[in-house]
Amino acid sequence: MNGPARKRTVILGAAGRDFHTFNMLFRDDPAREVRAFTAAQIPDIDGRRYPPALAGPLYPDGVPILAEPAFDGLCRDQAVDEVLLAYSDLAHDEVMHLASRALAAGADFRIAGPRATMLRAAVPVIAVSAVRTGCGKSQTCRHLSRDLRAAGRRVAVIRHPMPYGDLARQAVQRFATRADLDAADCTIEEREEYEPHIAAGAVVFAGVDYAAILAAAEAEADLLLWDGGNNDFPFLRPDLHIVLADALRPDQIATHHPGEAVLRMADIAVIAKAGGVDEKVLAGLERDIRARAPEATILRAESPVRLDDPAAVAGRRVLVVEDGPTITHGGMATGAGFAAARACPGTTIVDPRPFAVGALADAFARYPHIGPVLPALGYGAAQRDALAATIAASDADIVVAATPADLATLLDLAKPVVRARYDYADLGTPRLTDLVAAFLASDARA
Repeated sequence: MNGPARKRTVILGAAGRDFHTFNMLFRDDPAREVRAFTAAQIPDIDGRRYPPALAGPLYPDGVPILAEPAFDGLCRDQAVDEVLLAYSDLAHDEVMHLASRALAAGADFRIAGPRATMLRAAVPVIAVSAVRTGCGKSQTCRHLSRDLRAAGRRVAVIRHPMPYGDLARQAVQRFATRADLDAADCTIEEREEYEPHIAAGAVVFAGVDYAAILAAAEAEADLLLWDGGNNDFPFLRPDLHIVLADALRPDQIATHHPGEAVLRMADIAVIAKAGGVDEKVLAGLERDIRARAPEATILRAESPVRLDDPAAVAGRRVLVVEDGPTITHGGMATGAGFAAARACPGTTIVDPRPFAVGALADAFARYPHIGPVLPALGYGAAQRDALAATIAASDADIVVAATPADLATLLDLAKPVVRARYDYADLGTPRLTDLVAAFLASDARA
């Protein structure tokens, strides 16, 4: 006799939290069945399957990954019981539009929270999150990693997932050298996040199966540094949670999911990119943060930008390449590279939009807010080719690359490339590293 019908679920995702949520809540649950994942934000990640090797014995054929527009039709056709949202950096009204589609198809709509999805580590965890993509998490993590390692800590960086290739092969990844990135055939977007940590001397763990990733990282570290993605909350339960807000987007601290929830969870709230911002704006931002996170310590920081060779940029026609996610679904019109290039005397910014081809032309159409800069899209060979072709077609003399990945080594470019680099710097007191040191001094496990 057959047992009771399994509860049917569709997980809305973007090749990250969706897989983690499945692993935590669904993989070994015989009472529930995930009929499909959906894919958004990241191009060309639909049409794959979550492989049987990761999905477990309840899913001998794996789980299909479909484009998000198909999900409500799937819910109707297969009498899906629930739709679970499992990705980040969505405006609050976008979340409710997805919920409305699920409800209209007859399904429940829910979001799995931190208690259900956070793993507990055996060593202290410091997490860096943000209210939006592009607030400055990466340079903040690098700053903390350098300081902690200088103090003698064995630090492992665990990065929010970016599994855009062979999922089974990417289950647990460890990156300590550029050769490791080459061997894993990392995309430009992955390199943007991993390369700067490696250059600073850190070891980075990432992948798909975060229980196994956590075990691997704990085996060689006495402190874990969670480097978050988008505005998601951590996969590990943080002992100290640092959350960044962007002084250049002061009206967006509570407009996106799950960024508002992340801010309300903060132990330390950092107002990033605060250098040069009007004091009235900063004071208003502090009030807004305090209203949502009354117990958090608030500090200010900036992200100073420098060009490797300013003299090579001055007086030239410059095409600026910016960090991809910040400029696309992060909503920024321009970024650090644009500011650095414009500050050089006599430069002319070349607008790349008339020269855009392929995936880059598609990106400008999809994200009309983007200004006269080129997002460093490179999720696959076709996108890398389109990026290189767009740069080559432009009438720029030189490229300023503010993506943390080394474009000059990844693309066959005839034009010279000058890198724009940015880091973390405290503005006044308290200093972030002092707050972290105080936390570690008070933590019994540290």
